[in-house]
Amino acid sequence: MLSRRDDIQINRRKPLADRVAELRNQLAGMDLQQLAARSGAQYKVISAQRAELHLSMWGEQVFLSAPELVACKLPSKDELDLASQALILYYLVTADGALPADGWISFSDLPDGRFYAQAFQSYTGKELGRYFKDDLSGFISASGKAGGIAFLLGDAAYLYRLFPGVSLLVVAWLGDEDFPSTYQVLFSGSASHYLPTDACAIAGSMLTRRIIAAAVQQHGE
Repeated sequence: MLSRRDDIQINRRKPLADRVAELRNQLAGMDLQQLAARSGAQYKVISAQRAELHLSMWGEQVFLSAPELVACKLPSKDELDLASQALILYYLVTADGALPADGWISFSDLPDGRFYAQAFQSYTGKELGRYFKDDLSGFISASGKAGGIAFLLGDAAYLYRLFPGVSLLVVAWLGDEDFPSTYQVLFSGSASHYLPTDACAIAGSMLTRRIIAAAVQQHGE
């Protein structure tokens, strides 16, 4: 019999909308109060038929309504985009309440991550490298604008709290005349206890786009 985590992993090739529908079906059969305890979310009873799970995502407050299992922003209550819906559902289904682990791990250190590490780097670290190149000050400015918290690693690094149990770290190492500048997205050591590997890939891609979007916005101001 497949475990909950294995069941999520084998769905990597399915369209995102299909995975979101499957995750909602999984979540519908789970105890929301237990999910809240394992994930660091806050369980709120709205009425006899309705409840909500409140949690932070990228430093902003969101909630998942039940029984619809649709994630929305607070306080606007606007529905989140499909990728964000998927991340929240993955997080709630996967979270097992593990204590935070020290240190940071690369994508290749995640379960099955080694097989997809090159692809992951191509649309995260290498994408950042193509945009910022040796512009460390531009990377620093954009990272702060994207909500990152300065962290001591490499030539510059910024920490992003995706969910209560998962953080990402983007690190820049300046190059020299022989080697180009490099960028890498890392994950908190216990990330696999809260997100499957394909969801970590979504998170890394989303964060990369957030940082570049912040830089583009700055240039347009």
